[in-house]
Amino acid sequence: MTNASTSVAVVAILLASSASAQTDQGAPNDSRFKWGERNTSYPPAFDAQFRAPIVVTEAELAVETIVDGLVHPWAIKNLPGDSGYLVTERTGSLRHVTSEGVLSAPIGGTPEVRDERQGGMLDVETGPNFAEDRMVYLSYAKPTGTNAEGMTMSATAVGRGRLSEDFTMVEEFEDIWVQEPSAPEPLHYGSRIAFDDQGHVFITTGERFTFENRPRAQQLGVTWGKTIRIHPDGSIPEDNPLVGNPEADGSIWSYGHRNIEGAQVVNGQLVVLEMGPQGGDEINLIEPGLNYGWPLVSYGRRYDRFGGGPIGTGTAKIEVAVQPLYFWDPVIAPNDFVVYDGDMFPDWQGDYLISALVAGGLVRLSLGDDGLVQAEERILPNLKRTRDVEIDDDGSLLVITDQEDGRLLRITRP
Repeated sequence: MTNASTSVAVVAILLASSASAQTDQGAPNDSRFKWGERNTSYPPAFDAQFRAPIVVTEAELAVETIVDGLVHPWAIKNLPGDSGYLVTERTGSLRHVTSEGVLSAPIGGTPEVRDERQGGMLDVETGPNFAEDRMVYLSYAKPTGTNAEGMTMSATAVGRGRLSEDFTMVEEFEDIWVQEPSAPEPLHYGSRIAFDDQGHVFITTGERFTFENRPRAQQLGVTWGKTIRIHPDGSIPEDNPLVGNPEADGSIWSYGHRNIEGAQVVNGQLVVLEMGPQGGDEINLIEPGLNYGWPLVSYGRRYDRFGGGPIGTGTAKIEVAVQPLYFWDPVIAPNDFVVYDGDMFPDWQGDYLISALVAGGLVRLSLGDDGLVQAEERILPNLKRTRDVEIDDDGSLLVITDQEDGRLLRITRP
């Protein structure tokens, strides 16, 4: 996506759902990559939506461990001015890592979390004025008491506080947004944070997974399965698309999502990575007030352990739902991503670099001038489960691995 007009044109294509479709492109005869067998036979809505031509970077890549011993790290944030990195651990900690690889003790002042299944301490972002106010934003699974059956309840929450100069404390932490309502299932919290150039905070959520919960992704009175847009103090912008609708939550920016764990603002537009069920991971270009289809449609199917079968209407396209820019089947389990902008990998300039739990390592997508995906690559899949990726000041890539003994890695071109 090169400019606003390109973005609008791409969304028009996604809404129109072009009738031409390629159902399968063959991967090259390269042992480093195989597409795998599809879970569904739904044809893509347009040619560039699925299985782009595979490319392979021939240049050798080097991987260095900056620090290990992290317990299921979930997010990383590069701090300005060679101040090192912030890393969250899903078990409940926020840590500081120096650029030399010195790992701090857990930083104080962070909230209590529900550390169970997919819950815990999740994303971390620095505020748009961090150099002046040192505000950091955390998303997490917030415990909210018990229900009538004695089950622990929790909700996706985002709060902020001031990071002390010595990196030991988040001072005066307070919630600015809490998902409504809570749920007992410790699953599908979503939970990425992103800022636009006007200072708005975008928050992604999940629909809390179960067959009973997922229809709420279509309900405008709750914040499950949504993207959220608020001011940094938690107040709701007056130009949000559902403000004034008495049956809707005014914080909602878009709806019909399953579980969004990747989000960036690209040329002013929110772009998200959404996990599908068995097949059907998606990249979505978010336009305010629009419906992205879940659980009415999906390019995936129900998990075999739950009996298999089609999702919702049993199709991948309905008139009221926006089509994804791109989808995967089988899944890659996408997490966060960056749009590469650095000197170390000039051939990747403007490409999407995606951390992936199932594909492992990074998935690289090259986009054309029309904003559509024109090539895909799998990079260092032997790294296995990766949760987040950042660009360091020198253009190298920072990646965290989601393991009991997780690592913060640096990827360079020697």
